[in-house]
Order: sequence, then structure tokens, then C-alpha cells
Amino acid sequence: MAIANFPSKLSLPQINPGITTVLEYLVIKFPAITSDVWQQRMVDGKVHWHDGSLISANCAFAPQQRVYYYREVASEPVIPFTEKIIFQDELILVAYKPHFLPVTPGGGYVEECLQNRLRNTTGNQHLQAVHRIDKATAGLVLFSVKPDSRQHYHNLFETHNVRKTYQAIACTNTNQPVINQQWEIKNRLEKTGSRFLMHIVEGMVNSHSRIRCVQCSADKALFELNPITGKTHQLRLHMQSLGWPILHDTYYPQLLQPVKPDDYSKPLHLLAQKLEFTDPMTQQKRSFSSNTELSLD
Repeated sequence: MAIANFPSKLSLPQINPGITTVLEYLVIKFPAITSDVWQQRMVDGKVHWHDGSLISANCAFAPQQRVYYYREVASEPVIPFTEKIIFQDELILVAYKPHFLPVTPGGGYVEECLQNRLRNTTGNQHLQAVHRIDKATAGLVLFSVKPDSRQHYHNLFETHNVRKTYQAIACTNTNQPVINQQWEIKNRLEKTGSRFLMHIVEGMVNSHSRIRCVQCSADKALFELNPITGKTHQLRLHMQSLGWPILHDTYYPQLLQPVKPDDYSKPLHLLAQKLEFTDPMTQQKRSFSSNTELSLD
């Protein structure tokens, strides 16, 4: 059994979904975890409010209050790839995340995530990611070193003041792009009935990407992508909307693939290659590269 050393947190919604207790909400929120499991966690003192007071099975639902809980998984996979620290100073740390490793605990992962690996490596238990990239995506992730400056780095991403550059490779068998051709993709992304899948719908635009074809081969092409916004799976969906799903994408091909273990021989060909921003604490221009590139070879 793998148990998180630090709690995860969630905010109860402002509008009550028709329930009486916190326990009922947790069962709805996490359908894979039974009521009996949550009740045992509560008995063990593993569910509490923001002030540290424990939540019991009978505690009333309280709109907008934060609930803290400790993630548990029976058997945690070990990801056989290594992260790399690209840069570190007294304010930030920038790390390269390999494919298949989540940034933070989630799903079947507790300790096997970039954040906890780096906390163990650096000895800094305050280290925290200030943005996310998909588990399947490789590339750069920015971490805050100190709690007192963390919100300033969160705000960089929330206000779209970070220039992010990605690379992607896509199959182009039936629709060959032109080198240096560019696309400006703006549309609305919303969740589907699945807990993790998104789709493009009609309505007010909430996602924006710039995409350029860099190189072509007989059946594949290399693209440079600049996400202006940061919606879940935005680049995957925008590439698919152009007719070029990213190579080895098991979420957004023409038909969703069945759930199966990760195939380490077929990583998603998506790389978060560069981060550029003005440091909100020092006003210094910051530019970081993963020092790796995708190749059509």
C-alpha cells in the first residue's frame, strides 16, 4: 500500500448537489472509491478540514470549504524513466519530466510522480508544481521553491504570461501539410461524459493555439505549437481538429482506444520544449529549454 505523505485537497462546490454529508460528496466525486473505504479513512484521521479538525462520516456538507485527504493505492507502478533538473535557484526549479510520469499524485500514483521524486531528491518538501503537463507528455515543468512566492508564479500561468513552446509529431498519410504553414486555432473545449476526455463544442472561445509545420517526411510531420491558453488536452484536440492526431495518442485518435497498461515503446510524441517568462519576483527575463527535440528520423 502506497500512502501519500502530504494531503490532497478539494473545495466543496458552492451549490449543493443534493446531498447531506461530506462523505456522500466524496463518493460522488471519486466513484472508484467506495463509501466503506472513505469511512475507514475518516476513522483513521485521514480526512480533515483546512484547520486540521477531522471529518467524520456524519459531518455536514459545507459549501466552498476545503477538504484534505491522503491518497492511497494498493499497488503503485514504478515508472522506468528519469527526470532531470534543468535549473534551480532560491525561487524556482525547472525540471524535465519524462513520458508516462505524472506531475503530481493522481489515479494510481502517489510517490511515483515528478513532484514527489524532486522533493525526495532536493530534500525540499515545500517544492510545488505551479502548472501541469499531461502524464503522457514529456518536457519542462516549473516548480516554486518557497511557499511565500508561490502564488506569483501560479499567476503567470493563470494570466497567460508564459510563452510555452511544444513540439509534436503527427501522421500525415492522407493530408500532407506545407512546411512553414501556420494555423491559428480558437474554439471552445468542454468535458465530455468521461471524467478526463474533452471535446470541441459550439460557444464562446476558451482555447487558443498557434501551430506551425516545421518539417515533413513521407508519412509524418513535425510541428511547433504555442498554446496561448492552457485547457486540458488542448494541443491534442487542436492537432486532431486539423486532421493530424499526435502520434501514439490513445485518447484522441479517430476512435478512443480501450484502457490498457502504458506501452513504454510508444510514447506520445508531444514535448513541452521551452518556457519563457518575466520572473515576477526579480523582473528578470527567464528562458529554459529541455535540451531535447523530437525527430522524424
